[in-house]
Amino acid sequence: MARRPYATPEQLAAWLGAPAPADAVRLLARAGEDLDSALLTALYGVDDDGNPTDPRIAGALSDASCAQVEYWIASGDDGTGAGGVWDSVSIGPVSLSGRSRTSSATAGVELAPRAVRELRRAGLTPGRVSA
Repeated sequence: MARRPYATPEQLAAWLGAPAPADAVRLLARAGEDLDSALLTALYGVDDDGNPTDPRIAGALSDASCAQVEYWIASGDDGTGAGGVWDSVSIGPVSLSGRSRTSSATAGVELAPRAVRELRRAGLTPGRVSA
């Protein structure tokens, strides 16, 4: 059975302070998959559907999902990880350009800085038991 996303389009809209994008359901599902991959060894109680039983943990996962989607929107990503932020620097005759990686990579998944912050606040780090 597929687990539902950690956040709803309504929660995303509240997080963004603007209407959720038309593909919010898909983006939130992808964000949940990324969080699941990043937290593969994090330990917390879940119900029969795999959803967290602790409201604090559920809230952190919802906020982290919204932060992840917000990051994708701001960086021009469609939730696939193919988008991103590009930088360009020129100093005299020297010119450098490349993809700027500002987020945290965990378990092969690139998480937005705000998503990582929400997870850490709740004690959700790989391998740690959250009480």
